[in-house]
Amino acid sequence: MKTSIFGAALVAATAIAGAAHADKLDDIIASGTLRCAVVLDFPPMGMRDEQNNPIGFDVDYCNDLAKALGVTAEIVETPFPERIPALMAGRVDVGVASTSDTLERAKTVGMSIPYYAFENAVVAREGVEMTNWEGMKGKTVGATAGTYEAIWLEGKVKEWGEGEFRPYQTQADVFLALSQGQLDATVSTVEVANANVKSGNFPGIRVVDKAPMVPDYVALFTLREEYGLINYLNLFVNQQVRTGRYNELYKKWVGEGEPADLTVGRVYR
Repeated sequence: MKTSIFGAALVAATAIAGAAHADKLDDIIASGTLRCAVVLDFPPMGMRDEQNNPIGFDVDYCNDLAKALGVTAEIVETPFPERIPALMAGRVDVGVASTSDTLERAKTVGMSIPYYAFENAVVAREGVEMTNWEGMKGKTVGATAGTYEAIWLEGKVKEWGEGEFRPYQTQADVFLALSQGQLDATVSTVEVANANVKSGNFPGIRVVDKAPMVPDYVALFTLREEYGLINYLNLFVNQQVRTGRYNELYKKWVGEGEPADLTVGRVYR
């Protein structure tokens, strides 16, 4: 009996030691590098400057997280559809990639509390008759595949029973198609819509209206089982807000108005 108890204790101790060894937070600190998946065709959240260096709100957010951990940040350019596959394949440690905190995604990855919240706008091609969001009915519309905007817009096309929805691989592809006349309209975040209209990179487009969508809360994400790292990410987001860094980054990259409240009324978060 004593041998059995000792054996069971040894197995339990070994399992605990193995779990501790597998902790991703410790692994990141030990490696000296934090690899962040960031979308770099999504201004002002992620983009490249004239020297081709990654810049934007999400880039700075990754740099802040790396600094808090005492490691070096590595920005891994990751298109929207590749965000979660990049994590599952081990190419990145966390996603700082404007990722909606959907219940479907939470079946696969572990998500932090929201670190940003978007409202969405309707962007149309010049010459297309459209005065509000309902003007998209019957038109050819598109968005980046798998995003919150795409899911909503495709659902509207099905609800209307007319028009056509086209998915695209990247945000840049959507706005290029819109500028070239392949699309009549799209839905994107207000920040991205304004940035792309002002940039002049996609001539002949205009912001028409806000889309009647609930705010798009986005989260940091990592492997679902990494509770230690998820807890750290939650505290980090909290610290970014209470120290004023969230407001600072908003003014730096968005500049207009006030950042959205990251809490939901009558909900403990």
